[in-house]
Amino acid sequence: MLKVFIVDDSALVRQRLADMLAEFEARGAVELVGRAWNARGALEAIRELEPDVAILDVRLADGTGIDVLEEIKADNLVPMVIMLTAFPYPQYREKCMAAGANHFFDKLTEFERVVEVIADLCAE
Repeated sequence: MLKVFIVDDSALVRQRLADMLAEFEARGAVELVGRAWNARGALEAIRELEPDVAILDVRLADGTGIDVLEEIKADNLVPMVIMLTAFPYPQYREKCMAAGANHFFDKLTEFERVVEVIADLCAE
């Protein structure tokens, strides 16, 4: 079972992602182990829950998803990181990919790609 953790400062986005993952949860392929809206809460929960996949927003209330990404990759806490942002600027993409993100998606045009990645991981 694939353990997934969602980090986004928008409750609507967190819920939409959870709803999209519900199909996989119903089949026993995915477990949504937690959600966070800020960097501090995300790091604490990720360290405790050890998810297989973290979905991170770039901009958070108390920091950035890039900060979270750098810490969890440095500590080898999460094998797969998906960055999902409304700010898909090239400099953010480059920084995220250099820090170890596996994917970088635009919330406005590529939201569904998150589900595609999860589906591919479940099929492996």
